[in-house]
Amino acid sequence: MKKFSEIKKRAEKRKGGASGLKKLLPKVASRRQLASLTDDRYLAMMTKCINQAGFSWKVIENKWSQFEEAFFGFDLNKLALLSPEQWEAYTSDRRVVRNWQKIKALRENVYFVQEESRLHGGFGKFIGEWPQSDQIGLMAHLKKHGSRLGGQSALWFLRRVGKDCFILSQDVVVTLRATGLDIAGNPTSLTDLRKVQDQFNLWHGETGLSYSHLSRIAACSVGENYL
Repeated sequence: MKKFSEIKKRAEKRKGGASGLKKLLPKVASRRQLASLTDDRYLAMMTKCINQAGFSWKVIENKWSQFEEAFFGFDLNKLALLSPEQWEAYTSDRRVVRNWQKIKALRENVYFVQEESRLHGGFGKFIGEWPQSDQIGLMAHLKKHGSRLGGQSALWFLRRVGKDCFILSQDVVVTLRATGLDIAGNPTSLTDLRKVQDQFNLWHGETGLSYSHLSRIAACSVGENYL
């Protein structure tokens, strides 16, 4: 099994040295920063990631101000008061993606965010307090209790709100497999996800680097480096 220092050296060589690689590393929010982010922003980011899944990210970004307007700035209290007829009306609202399953996911995630916020004193506290060493546990929780928050949607949601986490991009998986980790090319089974978690825990202990930075460096050591 390769040490992470070897992976990092390869990434630096491909990205213009240590300084070039450093510029590509994502920002990681502290627990305090995650806790200070309001529930409406978490709901908004969930919705953005869900709508971008299987769709052009650029199109959603360009329409995002219209999403904010249509959904009352993702004010949970206002959204929770909408009638079934009002939710259905969004299927003909040109300001948003008129996909009933994604609109329905927003409706369900309103209650998911409200419940976790009630239990933890804020959705950000719930996200921030979940240990990085059990990211797969958080992913399972989001998938079970949220709506359409499985797979890449959940991972990108966590990354984009600043949660310290790894992304299972194709490049990251290639790197993991190249180190000798016995996982599928698309690791979705619990067995494979546990192996991935264990490997990132090992790298974190070895280097002291954040999981987000470990993930990006691994991606930059091979492939097209989208992540």
